Amino acid sequence: MNRGFYTIIAAQFFSSLADSALLFVAIALLTSMKSPPWITPLLKLSFVLFYVLLAAFVGAFADALPKGRVMFIANLIKIVGCSLIFFDVHPLIAYAVVGFGAAIYSPAKYGILTELLPPEKLVAANGWIEGSTITSIILGTVMGGMLVTGRTSAFLLGFDMPMVDGGIETPAEAALCVVIGTYVLAAVFNLRIRDTGCIYPHQERNPIKLITDFANCYNILWKDKLGQISLAVTTLFWGAGATLQLIVLKWAEKSLHMPFDKATGLVGVVAIGVALGAVSSARFIPLRKSLTVIPLGIAMGVIVMGMTLVHSYWLAYPLLVLIGVLSGFFVVPMNALLQHRGHVLMSAGHSIAVQNFNENLSILTMLAMYSLMIRLHLDLDIIIVLFGLFVAGAMYLIMRKHAASQREHDSLALIGEHKH
Repeated sequence: MNRGFYTIIAAQFFSSLADSALLFVAIALLTSMKSPPWITPLLKLSFVLFYVLLAAFVGAFADALPKGRVMFIANLIKIVGCSLIFFDVHPLIAYAVVGFGAAIYSPAKYGILTELLPPEKLVAANGWIEGSTITSIILGTVMGGMLVTGRTSAFLLGFDMPMVDGGIETPAEAALCVVIGTYVLAAVFNLRIRDTGCIYPHQERNPIKLITDFANCYNILWKDKLGQISLAVTTLFWGAGATLQLIVLKWAEKSLHMPFDKATGLVGVVAIGVALGAVSSARFIPLRKSLTVIPLGIAMGVIVMGMTLVHSYWLAYPLLVLIGVLSGFFVVPMNALLQHRGHVLMSAGHSIAVQNFNENLSILTMLAMYSLMIRLHLDLDIIIVLFGLFVAGAMYLIMRKHAASQREHDSLALIGEHKH
């Protein structure tokens, strides 16, 4: 990998680190505001809302400017969103603005990989991107948990610069200053990303044409035999992953009697597993073998249901690492395959926008369902079992669909041979 690639990794790492930490700072803020429990899933939901609403436009924007500049603009929007909380804006609205920045950031982050690297390096590059993202999620989760604990808050509030009155008076404000500092660091790396010189045809600016163009790309990717399978798997994975993050927090509190800052560490444990799985699959699964990992998704759904039987730390940690390893191992090859198909069938920015639309629509839907179940006071064990059954069942249906496509392809090839 060249030096430009590692600059992208660094920029992505710090931006994602701040996103993750901010989620847990915002959850702590909602708790201090005495918000009802069903509001918490809506926090993540507000973050991904713009991924869905702007899907038709962010791809064109990412392809219209150098990707490094797009990532820099997106980070500035995240800083603005984070700062809104200082002006008594509700965390749901402030986090939605940060999500607006993240929606712009994503097509540029992934799209630049296909501009910078040949197809045979995409799985390895995805392993690096996913590995660094997951590492940043682990550290961001721990960082977010630590920032809202009494000891860290006291240290931050006691930290005064000579001759400067920052006006920082609450633990939440002190935590937010650290998060904003992390976004600024990401922006500095964004400025160091060189222009790849990749120029796409003139980008459309008419909203109606952009939506039509997006709908066309959406249909192309879903009708492609390989594209539809990888898109279905990644869509399910991200919806399930976002929901699992919040389920683990609730489960740690109910079944393991953990305080919030310790429970965030458990979310980090899942992410450690995902990182291990991501690195392993990048090492051992070439692009042409990417579809062989689908059964691991079924296994993950089944194992998640085992959480209902666990009430001790020493069983919880290995179980969560295993869930993470399985999900990381199957999502990286799927991501690489999807990017490769998208790059072959259309431009990088457009294909990532279609991917983001599907994945975040899945997150919106699954988080809304989870919020509704909590609102209906459903027992957490029932929620976990329903979640596990849904993941395993959906992965099984995807596997069946792929097998049917393969049979159809083989029979058509056979007919072609007979004709010759």
